[in-house]
Amino acid sequence: MNPSVPSQAAATGVAAQRLPLDGIRVIELSHMVMGPTCGMILGDLGAEVIKVEPPRGDGTRRLLGTGAGFFRTFNRNKKSIALDLDSQAGLDALHKLVDTADVFVENFKPGRMASLGLDYETLRKRNPKLIYVSHKGFLNGPYEHRLALDEVVQMMAGLAYMTGPVGRPLRAGSSVNDIMGGMFGAIGVLAALHERHATGTGKAVQSALFENCVLLSAQHMQQFAATGVAAAPMPERISAWAVYDVFTLAGGEQMFIAATGDGQWRALCAILDRPDLLADARLATNNDRVLARGWLLKTLGETLASLEGAALEPQFERDHIPFASITRPEDLFADPHLIASGGLAPLMLDDGSETAMPLLPISMDGERLQPRRPIAKIGEHTSDVLRGIGYGDAEIAALLASGDAPQKAA
Repeated sequence: MNPSVPSQAAATGVAAQRLPLDGIRVIELSHMVMGPTCGMILGDLGAEVIKVEPPRGDGTRRLLGTGAGFFRTFNRNKKSIALDLDSQAGLDALHKLVDTADVFVENFKPGRMASLGLDYETLRKRNPKLIYVSHKGFLNGPYEHRLALDEVVQMMAGLAYMTGPVGRPLRAGSSVNDIMGGMFGAIGVLAALHERHATGTGKAVQSALFENCVLLSAQHMQQFAATGVAAAPMPERISAWAVYDVFTLAGGEQMFIAATGDGQWRALCAILDRPDLLADARLATNNDRVLARGWLLKTLGETLASLEGAALEPQFERDHIPFASITRPEDLFADPHLIASGGLAPLMLDDGSETAMPLLPISMDGERLQPRRPIAKIGEHTSDVLRGIGYGDAEIAALLASGDAPQKAA
């Protein structure tokens, strides 16, 4: 279900302005989430991103279940060319394309790029200005030849342990490491582009799932280093704040409510009409309330069970009490803040339909970075791109006829 949104052609603002990466050409040879996220970020920032797909297209296009949203989410603002890289003609075309590029993005298993002559050492000889960003499971070290998935590294790096109850490690409910790994790859590209202004040469950048996830667990590592006490998984932890939990309201509605300071505690007691709690000497400070958390949460829960979220929300907002209704992802299409703030934008898909798509969580001079082109069909831009690097019509026709590129794009 998608909300009513303006057509993509009507999008205005930053999409019509000069963007930070205008004039930068990115060749993206990647699939799934991590590499495509990097390419999407660079594309949203204005780079020309050319996604290289096999003749049948990126297999991510055909995923079902939890992968059904991957391709459309992470492949906007890209052109698509289709090349058979197992053929010499396809490889030759890609090499010529790389000669014109500023950035090369890949996320294939270790050794695959070298087997095709597309590793950094080979490509830098052709194009010394090239910034080559690899997205892998691990940075250099004993694990570097292992294959990794988001779930694998969440288990390895402590995140799954911290998320689930004791004895039941649980991965986060999104591809957090793949997405953040692509983001760190893009950050590396931006740094290398800046450095290139001074040096005139490119650089190899690498981003990795495992090290990304270790960063997510760093606060728990340092909690142990600072206190000598191992961090407990989230369901078992001793909270730093007494009121910091999910409560069940009237009608079974659930809401997270927090009171992290004394001012918020006083406001919460007033809203709930519980002056008795405010007057209780056992609850005088936050630390006192943490020690009383067992019975305190129970009595707060009893009061909240008769109240409705719609009545509480404006009072919590007024008194700056952190709160959140428990929301499902599909509910976000109707989120009033996302709609009013322009956080969702219409994106045309490769089948001609439209969906509302969350944008990058940044603004520039108050404007959000918009979709500028629809999700590309497989090989939609093959002819145009090849013509732009010197291929004649006859050469393009021969390449298309060979099956290296399945579509004659406009």
